[in-house]
Amino acid sequence: METSIQMNIWILFIISSLLFIFFSGVRIVRPTQRGLIERLGRYRKFAQPGFHWIIPLIDRLFLVNITEQMVDAEPQEIITNDNLNASVDAVVYFKVKEEEKNVKLSQYYVNDYKSQIVNLSRTTLRNIIGTLTLKSANSERKKINMEFHRILSEETKNWGITIARTELEQIDPPKDVQETMNKVVKAENEKIAAVDFATAAETVADGVKRGKIKEAEGIKQSKILNAEGEAEAIKLVNEAADKYFTGNAQLLKKLETVEASLKSNAKIVVPSGTELVNVIGEMAGVMPLK
Repeated sequence: METSIQMNIWILFIISSLLFIFFSGVRIVRPTQRGLIERLGRYRKFAQPGFHWIIPLIDRLFLVNITEQMVDAEPQEIITNDNLNASVDAVVYFKVKEEEKNVKLSQYYVNDYKSQIVNLSRTTLRNIIGTLTLKSANSERKKINMEFHRILSEETKNWGITIARTELEQIDPPKDVQETMNKVVKAENEKIAAVDFATAAETVADGVKRGKIKEAEGIKQSKILNAEGEAEAIKLVNEAADKYFTGNAQLLKKLETVEASLKSNAKIVVPSGTELVNVIGEMAGVMPLK
């Protein structure tokens, strides 16, 4: 009986040990990772995403992230070609290629590729910006980025990684130089504002001038039209006078002669049928005979 109990204990111990060893060797590789399995320090096989079992204490699984990552090159002081200290910072985006060969290169060819990218980036930026003036470095950021990316890609082509992109975050001059540049920019902006204000004032004055010219032209045209109207009226009056006043003036003279004669009781012979008879009749209130 005692022997049977000991046997059962041993069986339970062995089963528990086997279960412990099995679960200790279970490894899961995520889709964003690739794995390298080593046995006793030597590369054994490549681990794709999914379930894997390794022998505990004998095998080791190294996981490698294959998603795009970012490292900061960290700010540094760089002396430009015009002997100014510029504070330069940049970031680098990269990813480990997912093929077995490239994952092995990222682990076995270079030691800690992240820190190596940072050091290489700092050295590359010093070499590029050191040949430029501060002004050209600020105005040619696109060209600097392109050269920065090209050199990093060339230098890391055997690391099993790809440089996705590089970005210059800052190229800042010394504080005193920055203050001087800010004053220059401020003065330039004030100059532009003054020119714009003068242009606007000139435009307003020109508009007022054109308005007054238009107003004067309107007054002039109005006077011309009034003068033309008065001239036309005078012309019509003259035409009427020429047509009707000449005969009536003669008749008026005759009437004045008659009036003067009547005052002196002179006898006047007026031919019958003349217009003077009709006029005298109208003056006397007598209708002429037909």
